[in-house]
Amino acid sequence: MPAALTFHSTTAAFFAGMRTAWTSVFVIMLAGTYVGIGALAHDAGLSALWLTVSTVVVWAGPAQVILVSALGSGTTLVETALAVALSAMRLLPMVVALLPLLRRPGRGTRDLLLPTHFTSISMWVESLRLLPSLPREFRPAFCNGLSCGFMTTAITFGLVGYVLAAGLPTLLAGTLLFLTPLAILISTARNAEAMLDRLALGLGLVIGPVLVYFRIGLDIMWTGLIAGTVAYAIHRLRGARA
Repeated sequence: MPAALTFHSTTAAFFAGMRTAWTSVFVIMLAGTYVGIGALAHDAGLSALWLTVSTVVVWAGPAQVILVSALGSGTTLVETALAVALSAMRLLPMVVALLPLLRRPGRGTRDLLLPTHFTSISMWVESLRLLPSLPREFRPAFCNGLSCGFMTTAITFGLVGYVLAAGLPTLLAGTLLFLTPLAILISTARNAEAMLDRLALGLGLVIGPVLVYFRIGLDIMWTGLIAGTVAYAIHRLRGARA
């Protein structure tokens, strides 16, 4: 996207966001991931309508996998809701980081409700990369368009996976789900320009496998907490010495 891109209306910004989503590398990731999720929903005995509605309401691939797996295995609704809620907590720091880019002077929180719900890893990464170059008044509309573009892709390929589930090998369906962490790792490495970001990413790649090897519970949470804290401490120490 050109750095000097401007819009004449919020509608134009919205559709520009959708076009940006459909030309993003995350489209490939979402397509593969949701083919796998669609097949998983079919095997769990859930309907295509349920798959579509859950994609819109949950809008988080890992949480949706937890939801489908839990319901398919007969887990109680309370336990399922708790597991999905805990999975979604990882998105809270992303929302906190994104909202300052979307706030407009003199405007309330109403304009931020949709972007808050729409926040996902794909939308968050692309928003942090693109929003600073856009006029502030058009950022919420662009962000909503970006999310709608990603969501329509997810719904479409989720239904494709649902229809193809009868002939889709289980191993292939499971493998497609790994496109999500792979795409996240590549995009995060691409966007890590500051030393702080690179250090946190590098520490996370080292600490994560160690915690998994020793079977430490909540390994993803501890990896982020330890790597982020150490990287931030080193960043502050370097700043104080400078």
